[in-house]
Amino acid sequence: MRCLIVDDDLTCRKVLRLSLAPFYTIEEVANGMVALERVGQSIHDGKPYDLIILDIMMPIMDGQSALVAIRSTECQQGIHPGQGAKIIMSSALGDTQNIRTAFREQGDGYITKPVDIKKLYQLLRDFEQLPGSP
Repeated sequence: MRCLIVDDDLTCRKVLRLSLAPFYTIEEVANGMVALERVGQSIHDGKPYDLIILDIMMPIMDGQSALVAIRSTECQQGIHPGQGAKIIMSSALGDTQNIRTAFREQGDGYITKPVDIKKLYQLLRDFEQLPGSP
């Protein structure tokens, strides 16, 4: 299974990579624009991501904008809502507005930083996105 970690903070990417590497092939990028390019290319190549963890506060293209663009790209490629990558928003922002926006724009989950890896694993189990888990 393939995972794209999108976060401008190197430490956050490292923690997520080390936590998810036993279950996923990991790619990392530091902003939403590069993430959008990678998602489009992965779909074109027939190897779409199964999971995307997307930070909200990033330079160049923030996570909320990237989420909208990724879902639009999936739709343009014939991937219907609910059939694309599971996208978990990740942010230090735990306010209602950001959470609602993420779900309204078809985000599948929301975790606050610092990321509680046990909570992340539980969310992935709920999505049936944790390979090898019961």
